[in-house]
Amino acid sequence: MPNDHYKTEKALREACLRGERRAQQALYQCFYGKLLGIPMRYTGNKEAANALLNQAFLQIFKSLPDYREQGSFAGWMSTITFRVTMDYLRMEQRHRERYTLDIPENVQAISNIEGQLEAEDIFHCIQQLPDHLRTVFSLYVIDGYKHQEIATMIGITEDTSKWRLRKARQLLQAALKSDYSDNDQTA
Repeated sequence: MPNDHYKTEKALREACLRGERRAQQALYQCFYGKLLGIPMRYTGNKEAANALLNQAFLQIFKSLPDYREQGSFAGWMSTITFRVTMDYLRMEQRHRERYTLDIPENVQAISNIEGQLEAEDIFHCIQQLPDHLRTVFSLYVIDGYKHQEIATMIGITEDTSKWRLRKARQLLQAALKSDYSDNDQTA
């Protein structure tokens, strides 16, 4: 625990349970960077990710009495952050206007792109996907959920999940091909 006042994670949790603001601030600062990646991966927007993380921390502080020290504390907080993010995405799903994407149906994959791209470039391309596609792509490819689980989590059908994954992959392939071509021409 990188804090001089609270020597252990348990001492920090106990101080938070007593309502000590200093402890709450220390907990927030200690885990902010580790947890921000969760909403960031699904929203692609740092402002929205920060807002969701703040909601998650409110839920974490509210739920601290329920933590039973089974599994890691960081994992417990990650689960809460993930659930807050999924709740937000479900709400957005209900309110979002429907639109179609004009994407060629036969976008071809490029064989050696992976080796020539930086992880940063790939992450940037994922962040550029429309929210509904990025969410399904992240849940399926990064987090390893199955289409049935994704459908249940975000309130869509399994076929819609499969369609969104296919469209996300097509868009990513096109974007990566474009980035690869641009980099190849400038080299």
